[in-house]
Amino acid sequence: MSEPRVAALVLNYNGPRVTLETLDSLVAMRSPGTELMVIDNGSTDDSHEQVRRRFPDLRQLRVRENRGISWGLDHGLQVALDEGFDYALVMNNDIEAHPEMLVEMLAVTEADPEVGCVGVKAYYHSDRGRIWSAGGILRFREAITRERGEGELDRGQYDRTEEVPYVNGVAMLIRRNVLERIGLWDPAYFLGVEDADFCVRARRAGFRCVYAHRAVLWHMISASIGVYKPFRTFHTARSTAIFLRKYAAPHQWASSLLWFVAALPVAWLRELPRGNQRAVHAKVRGLLDGLRAPLPPLPTAVRDLVPPSAPEASP
Repeated sequence: MSEPRVAALVLNYNGPRVTLETLDSLVAMRSPGTELMVIDNGSTDDSHEQVRRRFPDLRQLRVRENRGISWGLDHGLQVALDEGFDYALVMNNDIEAHPEMLVEMLAVTEADPEVGCVGVKAYYHSDRGRIWSAGGILRFREAITRERGEGELDRGQYDRTEEVPYVNGVAMLIRRNVLERIGLWDPAYFLGVEDADFCVRARRAGFRCVYAHRAVLWHMISASIGVYKPFRTFHTARSTAIFLRKYAAPHQWASSLLWFVAALPVAWLRELPRGNQRAVHAKVRGLLDGLRAPLPPLPTAVRDLVPPSAPEASP
């Protein structure tokens, strides 16, 4: 039997240093039939040239402008579909992958055709035995998603491959027929919960999303977008509102909005000594923007992409 063909896609925006570190680990990843590609999502620095100098034979897909994570990834997913790849592996540009990561992910999908998406056990890069994600949970609070095991020392408590509500897009292996059936990632999300949205759609179409505990990486968490900054708080709140509009039942709406309102004074008091109240203001603006943003039809191909309505500059 021939090896499955995998399009391994790394999304970069103005992050050449971490992107090159990520690529160093990925070129050592043992999996025949895999082509590694970098999607340059409208970078305004010399990322493209730095990648070319270090990896002259690596294919780079250049997107003209940055309209968000989904927007960039969809250009790579379209290449995977057009060129007959069996799988697409979407990844952050701030990871260190174990050489056997993809092999372990493929072992799960090849054993069960109903598995549509596979995720990894992700550790903190700065604390290599501490878990960042062991699969995802949907909870409809202030944040829609939660990473299972986040912050816990790994004592084997998540050493079981199993179905989960969603898998984090830090590294997600997607079977081709999932994309053919449900389409690409939703570009309405600029940043935040785009991976959970895709998994919800996949599960509703009859596929399973599975956490593969033997597939391992280390995540340089927030290396490219910061932690609690206005740009991030705006877009994550906006994405939360869009996700609620698409999927939430009335009681989930109520739960999420109550948690959101209750968290605002806590965030204000926490950020006040840092002079970072703008990030709290941006969070409110993001939620309001997400509640009124138009939701275009889901794209089945790049030609169908409708630019998201969110502001492209930092709020």
